[in-house]
Amino acid sequence: MAKDKILSEIKEAEQSAAKMVDEGLKNKSERITAARAEAREIIKQAETDAAQSAQNALKSAEETIKHESEDIISKGVNEAKRISDKAEGNVDKAVENLVTEFERTIHA
Repeated sequence: MAKDKILSEIKEAEQSAAKMVDEGLKNKSERITAARAEAREIIKQAETDAAQSAQNALKSAEETIKHESEDIISKGVNEAKRISDKAEGNVDKAVENLVTEFERTIHA
């Protein structure tokens, strides 16, 4: 009978070991599945963050370009006004010169 008991204990130990292996494999599979799901979420979040960052960079660049173009336009308008004002000041001188030359031509 001792032999039967030993064989029974060995069989129970084998079953227990097989159960532990099965549980370990199941646990491993569950962990891999969970890790893959977590990796997908991390990648999805990283893509969302990257898109948001790109959008923010684009918006910032657009704002910079807008301000720079407004500055350039403002400087151009000011320069045109300055040139126009100077030209208007020269009109009187030009008219005087024309009248003087005309009078010289007539009296000559």
